[in-house]
Amino acid sequence: MPSRNRAGHSHSRRFFWLAVFIVAAILAYTGAWFYFAREIELRTASALTRLTGSGIRAGCEEGIARGYPFRIGMFCNRVFYDNPGEGVSAEAGAFRSAAQVYAPWHVVAELDGPAMVEMRSLPPLTIGWDLLHASTRLARPLPERISVEGKAVTVSARESGQGLLASAEAGELHARPSGRDLDVAGLFTGLTADPSLVRGLRLPRLDGSADMTIKDGVALVRKPPTDLRGRSVTIRTLSLSNADADAGVTLSGPLSVDGKGRIDARLNVSLRNPKEISRLLEEAFPERRDEIRTAFSAIGALGDAPSFPLRIERGKAYLGFIPLGRIPPL
Repeated sequence: MPSRNRAGHSHSRRFFWLAVFIVAAILAYTGAWFYFAREIELRTASALTRLTGSGIRAGCEEGIARGYPFRIGMFCNRVFYDNPGEGVSAEAGAFRSAAQVYAPWHVVAELDGPAMVEMRSLPPLTIGWDLLHASTRLARPLPERISVEGKAVTVSARESGQGLLASAEAGELHARPSGRDLDVAGLFTGLTADPSLVRGLRLPRLDGSADMTIKDGVALVRKPPTDLRGRSVTIRTLSLSNADADAGVTLSGPLSVDGKGRIDARLNVSLRNPKEISRLLEEAFPERRDEIRTAFSAIGALGDAPSFPLRIERGKAYLGFIPLGRIPPL
Protein backbone atom coordinates (compact mmCIF):
# COMPACT_ATOMS: atom_id res chain seq x y z
CA MET A 1 0.00 0.00 0.00
CA PRO A 2 2.71 2.60 0.85
CA SER A 3 4.41 1.96 -2.53
CA ARG A 4 1.09 2.48 -4.34
CA ASN A 5 0.54 5.76 -2.44
CA ARG A 6 4.06 6.95 -3.35
CA ALA A 7 3.41 6.05 -7.01
CA GLY A 8 0.10 7.96 -6.93
CA HIS A 9 1.76 11.01 -5.39
CA SER A 10 4.53 10.83 -8.04
CA HIS A 11 1.99 10.82 -10.88
CA SER A 12 0.12 13.72 -9.27
CA ARG A 13 3.30 15.76 -8.98
CA ARG A 14 4.18 15.06 -12.62
CA PHE A 15 0.72 16.09 -13.74
CA PHE A 16 0.90 19.23 -11.58
CA TRP A 17 4.27 20.32 -13.01
CA LEU A 18 3.12 19.51 -16.54
CA ALA A 19 0.08 21.71 -16.01
CA VAL A 20 2.28 24.48 -14.58
CA PHE A 21 4.61 24.23 -17.60
CA ILE A 22 1.70 24.39 -20.05
CA VAL A 23 0.17 27.42 -18.32
CA ALA A 24 3.56 29.15 -18.18
CA ALA A 25 4.18 28.44 -21.87
CA ILE A 26 0.76 29.83 -22.80
CA LEU A 27 1.36 32.96 -20.72
CA ALA A 28 4.84 33.45 -22.24
CA TYR A 29 3.50 32.93 -25.78
CA THR A 30 0.61 35.32 -25.13
CA GLY A 31 2.96 37.95 -23.77
CA ALA A 32 5.28 37.59 -26.77
CA TRP A 33 2.34 37.77 -29.22
CA PHE A 34 1.00 41.00 -27.71
CA TYR A 35 4.51 42.46 -27.57
CA PHE A 36 5.03 41.91 -31.30
CA ALA A 37 1.48 43.09 -32.02
CA ARG A 38 2.27 46.35 -30.26
CA GLU A 39 5.53 46.65 -32.22
CA ILE A 40 3.61 46.27 -35.49
CA GLU A 41 1.17 48.99 -34.45
CA LEU A 42 3.99 51.35 -33.43
CA ARG A 43 6.03 50.77 -36.60
CA THR A 44 2.96 51.29 -38.78
CA ALA A 45 2.18 54.56 -37.01
CA SER A 46 5.83 55.64 -37.28
CA ALA A 47 5.94 54.94 -41.03
CA LEU A 48 2.75 56.94 -41.59
CA THR A 49 4.16 59.80 -39.52
CA ARG A 50 7.32 59.88 -41.66
CA LEU A 51 5.21 60.13 -44.80
CA THR A 52 3.22 62.99 -43.29
CA GLY A 53 6.46 64.80 -42.50
CA SER A 54 7.39 64.76 -46.20
CA GLY A 55 4.16 66.44 -47.23
CA ILE A 56 2.22 63.23 -47.90
CA ARG A 57 -0.92 62.25 -46.01
CA ALA A 58 -1.43 58.53 -45.46
CA GLY A 59 -3.59 56.81 -42.91
CA CYS A 60 -4.84 53.54 -41.49
CA GLU A 61 -8.00 54.42 -39.56
CA GLU A 62 -8.47 52.59 -36.26
CA GLY A 63 -5.41 50.47 -37.01
CA ILE A 64 -4.94 47.50 -34.69
CA ALA A 65 -2.97 44.25 -34.76
CA ARG A 66 -5.14 41.12 -34.68
CA GLY A 67 -4.96 37.39 -35.27
CA TYR A 68 -4.24 35.89 -31.83
CA PRO A 69 -3.42 33.10 -31.20
CA PHE A 70 -1.95 31.66 -34.42
CA ARG A 71 -1.77 34.67 -36.75
CA ILE A 72 -0.64 38.25 -36.53
CA GLY A 73 -1.35 41.18 -38.83
CA MET A 74 -2.54 44.76 -39.17
CA PHE A 75 -6.20 45.66 -39.63
CA CYS A 76 -7.57 49.08 -40.68
CA ASN A 77 -11.17 50.21 -41.11
CA ARG A 78 -10.16 52.54 -43.96
CA VAL A 79 -6.93 53.46 -45.75
CA PHE A 80 -6.05 56.63 -47.64
CA TYR A 81 -3.11 58.27 -49.42
CA ASP A 82 -2.78 61.89 -50.55
CA ASN A 83 0.30 63.31 -52.30
CA PRO A 84 -0.41 66.92 -53.36
CA GLY A 85 3.04 67.28 -54.89
CA GLU A 86 2.36 64.50 -57.42
CA GLY A 87 -1.35 65.25 -57.69
CA VAL A 88 -2.33 61.76 -56.56
CA SER A 89 -4.89 60.77 -53.94
CA ALA A 90 -6.67 57.50 -53.19
CA GLU A 91 -8.83 55.98 -50.49
CA ALA A 92 -10.34 52.54 -50.05
CA GLY A 93 -12.19 50.40 -47.54
CA ALA A 94 -10.99 48.00 -44.87
CA PHE A 95 -7.48 46.55 -45.06
CA ARG A 96 -6.51 43.23 -43.49
CA SER A 97 -3.10 41.56 -43.36
CA ALA A 98 -1.95 38.38 -41.67
CA ALA A 99 1.05 36.10 -41.26
CA GLN A 100 1.25 32.74 -39.52
CA VAL A 101 3.33 33.03 -36.35
CA TYR A 102 5.54 30.14 -37.52
CA ALA A 103 6.11 31.87 -40.94
CA PRO A 104 6.10 35.61 -40.18
CA TRP A 105 7.88 36.55 -43.44
CA HIS A 106 5.03 35.23 -45.59
CA VAL A 107 2.36 37.93 -45.45
CA VAL A 108 -1.06 37.94 -47.11
CA ALA A 109 -3.33 40.98 -47.35
CA GLU A 110 -6.80 41.88 -48.56
CA LEU A 111 -8.38 45.24 -49.38
CA ASP A 112 -12.08 46.05 -49.58
CA GLY A 113 -13.38 48.30 -52.34
CA PRO A 114 -14.32 50.54 -53.84
CA ALA A 115 -11.29 52.79 -54.19
CA MET A 116 -11.66 56.47 -55.03
CA VAL A 117 -8.68 57.63 -57.11
CA GLU A 118 -7.74 61.08 -58.36
CA MET A 119 -4.78 61.94 -60.60
CA ARG A 120 -3.86 65.11 -62.45
CA SER A 121 -4.04 63.56 -65.90
CA LEU A 122 -7.26 61.59 -65.34
CA PRO A 123 -10.85 62.28 -64.31
CA PRO A 124 -11.82 61.16 -60.78
CA LEU A 125 -12.19 57.37 -60.87
CA THR A 126 -13.99 54.72 -58.85
CA ILE A 127 -12.32 51.31 -58.95
CA GLY A 128 -14.33 48.36 -57.66
CA TRP A 129 -13.70 44.64 -57.25
CA ASP A 130 -15.19 41.50 -55.74
CA LEU A 131 -11.79 40.33 -54.48
CA LEU A 132 -8.39 42.01 -54.24
CA HIS A 133 -5.64 40.29 -52.32
CA ALA A 134 -1.87 40.19 -52.28
CA SER A 135 0.88 38.03 -50.85
CA THR A 136 4.59 38.59 -50.35
CA ARG A 137 7.62 36.84 -48.91
CA LEU A 138 9.58 39.53 -47.10
CA ALA A 139 13.36 39.76 -47.37
CA ARG A 140 16.10 42.39 -47.49
CA PRO A 141 16.67 44.61 -49.37
CA LEU A 142 13.56 43.70 -51.42
CA PRO A 143 10.83 41.07 -50.99
CA GLU A 144 11.60 37.69 -52.57
CA ARG A 145 8.33 37.89 -54.45
CA ILE A 146 5.06 39.84 -54.63
CA SER A 147 1.75 38.61 -56.04
CA VAL A 148 -1.51 40.53 -56.54
CA GLU A 149 -4.81 39.04 -57.69
CA GLY A 150 -8.12 40.74 -58.45
CA LYS A 151 -11.52 39.45 -59.56
CA ALA A 152 -14.44 41.30 -61.18
CA VAL A 153 -12.50 44.55 -61.41
CA THR A 154 -14.30 47.65 -62.74
CA VAL A 155 -13.13 51.20 -63.45
CA SER A 156 -15.74 53.97 -63.63
CA ALA A 157 -15.60 57.74 -63.99
CA ARG A 158 -17.28 59.60 -61.15
CA GLU A 159 -18.27 62.45 -63.46
CA SER A 160 -21.89 62.19 -64.60
CA GLY A 161 -22.52 60.68 -68.00
CA GLN A 162 -19.28 58.71 -68.38
CA GLY A 163 -20.08 55.58 -66.39
CA LEU A 164 -18.12 52.33 -66.78
CA LEU A 165 -14.78 52.80 -68.54
CA ALA A 166 -13.23 49.33 -68.25
CA SER A 167 -13.75 45.96 -66.59
CA ALA A 168 -12.00 42.62 -66.31
CA GLU A 169 -13.17 39.25 -65.06
CA ALA A 170 -9.83 38.58 -63.38
CA GLY A 171 -6.24 39.77 -63.28
CA GLU A 172 -2.94 38.72 -61.71
CA LEU A 173 0.51 40.26 -61.35
CA HIS A 174 3.64 38.55 -60.00
CA ALA A 175 7.15 39.96 -59.56
CA ARG A 176 10.43 38.74 -58.07
CA PRO A 177 14.04 39.98 -58.14
CA SER A 178 16.54 37.95 -60.16
CA GLY A 179 19.91 39.42 -59.26
CA ARG A 180 19.79 42.99 -60.56
CA ASP A 181 16.97 42.13 -62.97
CA LEU A 182 13.25 41.80 -62.26
CA ASP A 183 11.07 38.90 -63.41
CA VAL A 184 7.48 39.98 -64.07
CA ALA A 185 4.47 37.89 -65.09
CA GLY A 186 0.79 38.71 -65.31
CA LEU A 187 -2.50 37.97 -66.98
CA PHE A 188 -6.01 39.30 -67.42
CA THR A 189 -9.24 37.75 -68.71
CA GLY A 190 -12.42 39.24 -70.10
CA LEU A 191 -11.07 42.78 -70.43
CA THR A 192 -13.45 45.32 -71.97
CA ALA A 193 -12.70 49.00 -72.57
CA ASP A 194 -14.92 51.95 -73.45
CA PRO A 195 -14.09 53.32 -76.93
CA SER A 196 -13.20 56.68 -75.35
CA LEU A 197 -10.11 55.03 -73.83
CA VAL A 198 -8.81 53.63 -77.13
CA ARG A 199 -9.35 56.48 -79.60
CA GLY A 200 -12.91 55.46 -80.43
CA LEU A 201 -12.08 51.83 -81.26
CA ARG A 202 -14.64 49.17 -80.39
CA LEU A 203 -12.53 46.27 -79.19
CA PRO A 204 -13.77 42.75 -78.42
CA ARG A 205 -13.35 41.20 -74.99
CA LEU A 206 -9.67 40.47 -74.58
CA ASP A 207 -7.50 37.97 -72.73
CA GLY A 208 -3.81 38.66 -72.24
CA SER A 209 -0.71 37.34 -70.54
CA ALA A 210 2.94 38.30 -70.20
CA ASP A 211 6.14 36.76 -68.86
CA MET A 212 9.33 38.82 -69.11
CA THR A 213 12.56 39.93 -67.46
CA ILE A 214 13.32 43.64 -67.11
CA LYS A 215 17.05 44.37 -67.19
CA ASP A 216 18.21 46.28 -64.08
CA GLY A 217 14.59 46.16 -62.92
CA VAL A 218 15.51 46.23 -59.23
CA ALA A 219 16.96 49.74 -59.64
CA LEU A 220 13.78 50.82 -61.43
CA VAL A 221 11.69 49.67 -58.47
CA ARG A 222 13.78 51.74 -56.09
CA LYS A 223 13.65 54.81 -58.34
CA PRO A 224 10.83 54.66 -60.91
CA PRO A 225 11.85 56.15 -64.29
CA THR A 226 10.06 59.02 -65.99
CA ASP A 227 10.26 57.31 -69.42
CA LEU A 228 11.33 54.04 -71.08
CA ARG A 229 14.48 55.33 -72.76
CA GLY A 230 17.61 53.30 -72.10
CA ARG A 231 15.56 50.31 -70.91
CA SER A 232 15.54 46.74 -72.19
CA VAL A 233 13.42 43.65 -71.64
CA THR A 234 13.51 39.99 -72.62
CA ILE A 235 10.01 38.82 -73.50
CA ARG A 236 9.47 35.11 -72.92
CA THR A 237 5.84 35.43 -73.97
CA LEU A 238 3.47 38.34 -74.58
CA SER A 239 0.03 37.24 -75.72
CA LEU A 240 -3.22 39.01 -76.63
CA SER A 241 -6.32 37.17 -77.83
CA ASN A 242 -10.03 37.57 -78.47
CA ALA A 243 -11.82 36.13 -75.43
CA ASP A 244 -14.78 35.06 -77.57
CA ALA A 245 -12.94 33.59 -80.57
CA ASP A 246 -9.91 31.41 -81.23
CA ALA A 247 -7.74 34.24 -82.52
CA GLY A 248 -4.69 35.91 -81.06
CA VAL A 249 -1.07 36.98 -81.36
CA THR A 250 1.98 35.97 -79.31
CA LEU A 251 5.38 37.67 -79.23
CA SER A 252 8.73 36.59 -77.81
CA GLY A 253 12.27 37.91 -77.95
CA PRO A 254 14.48 40.80 -76.77
CA LEU A 255 13.39 44.45 -77.00
CA SER A 256 15.18 47.67 -76.06
CA VAL A 257 14.68 51.43 -76.27
CA ASP A 258 17.69 53.64 -76.99
CA GLY A 259 18.41 57.10 -75.60
CA LYS A 260 16.37 58.74 -78.36
CA GLY A 261 13.31 56.59 -77.72
CA ARG A 262 13.82 54.37 -80.78
CA ILE A 263 12.91 50.69 -80.44
CA ASP A 264 15.24 47.83 -81.36
CA ALA A 265 13.86 44.28 -81.25
CA ARG A 266 14.24 40.76 -82.62
CA LEU A 267 10.82 39.21 -82.11
CA ASN A 268 9.17 35.98 -83.10
CA VAL A 269 5.48 36.50 -83.91
CA SER A 270 2.91 33.68 -83.83
CA LEU A 271 -0.70 34.14 -84.97
CA ARG A 272 -3.79 32.04 -84.35
CA ASN A 273 -6.53 32.35 -86.98
CA PRO A 274 -5.10 35.26 -89.03
CA LYS A 275 -8.38 35.64 -90.96
CA GLU A 276 -10.22 36.52 -87.75
CA ILE A 277 -7.41 38.88 -86.68
CA SER A 278 -7.63 40.60 -90.07
CA ARG A 279 -11.38 41.04 -89.69
CA LEU A 280 -10.99 42.54 -86.20
CA LEU A 281 -8.27 44.93 -87.36
CA GLU A 282 -10.36 46.04 -90.34
CA GLU A 283 -13.24 46.85 -87.99
CA ALA A 284 -10.92 48.70 -85.60
CA PHE A 285 -9.06 50.63 -88.35
CA PRO A 286 -11.45 50.99 -91.30
CA GLU A 287 -9.31 53.75 -92.83
CA ARG A 288 -6.48 51.20 -93.30
CA ARG A 289 -8.63 48.30 -94.49
CA ASP A 290 -6.82 47.85 -97.83
CA GLU A 291 -3.37 47.75 -96.22
CA ILE A 292 -4.53 45.23 -93.61
CA ARG A 293 -6.08 42.96 -96.24
CA THR A 294 -2.94 43.05 -98.36
CA ALA A 295 -0.68 42.19 -95.42
CA PHE A 296 -2.88 39.38 -94.11
CA SER A 297 -3.42 37.85 -97.52
CA ALA A 298 0.32 37.18 -97.60
CA ILE A 299 0.37 35.98 -93.99
CA GLY A 300 -2.65 33.73 -94.61
CA ALA A 301 -0.64 31.82 -97.20
CA LEU A 302 1.48 30.50 -94.31
CA GLY A 303 -1.49 28.63 -92.77
CA ASP A 304 -3.88 29.04 -89.84
CA ALA A 305 -1.09 29.34 -87.25
CA PRO A 306 1.81 31.12 -88.96
CA SER A 307 5.01 32.13 -87.20
CA PHE A 308 7.51 34.63 -88.55
CA PRO A 309 10.31 36.98 -87.42
CA LEU A 310 9.68 40.68 -86.81
CA ARG A 311 12.76 42.90 -86.79
CA ILE A 312 12.82 46.48 -85.53
CA GLU A 313 15.94 48.59 -86.04
CA ARG A 314 16.01 52.13 -84.65
CA GLY A 315 12.25 52.32 -84.91
CA LYS A 316 11.99 50.84 -88.43
CA ALA A 317 9.99 47.60 -88.56
CA TYR A 318 10.69 44.78 -91.04
CA LEU A 319 8.87 41.53 -91.74
CA GLY A 320 11.82 39.53 -93.00
CA PHE A 321 13.24 41.91 -95.63
CA ILE A 322 9.90 43.68 -96.20
CA PRO A 323 9.72 47.15 -94.58
CA LEU A 324 6.52 47.73 -92.61
CA GLY A 325 6.98 51.33 -91.54
CA ARG A 326 8.40 53.42 -88.73
CA ILE A 327 7.42 53.30 -85.04
CA PRO A 328 7.38 56.77 -83.44
CA PRO A 329 9.97 57.36 -80.67
CA LEU A 330 8.76 56.66 -77.14
